Amino acid sequence: MNKYELLYIISKDVAEEQREALIKKFASYVEGKGGVVEGIDKWGMRKLAYPINFKNEGFYVLMNMQINPNEIDAMAKLMNITEGVIRQMFVKK
Repeated sequence: MNKYELLYIISKDVAEEQREALIKKFASYVEGKGGVVEGIDKWGMRKLAYPINFKNEGFYVLMNMQINPNEIDAMAKLMNITEGVIRQMFVKK
């Protein structure tokens, strides 16, 4: 297993309960695939550098994790089709 940083942005239109549910969903996905979530850092609402889908603000979340490299593409696809996620970026440590 490799160590990764996952930074993702949740739309500001998503309610706080749904936002927490999304954060738990992605953490449980990692744990369900045999990975380890080392930490979740909620940066909060921030202004985007440039508009994405006509949105100027988003809720930033940074997740440090260990996961099998084969699962990264599957998780990225899951995040792409999840309602409310604007962007995500995986970085191998």
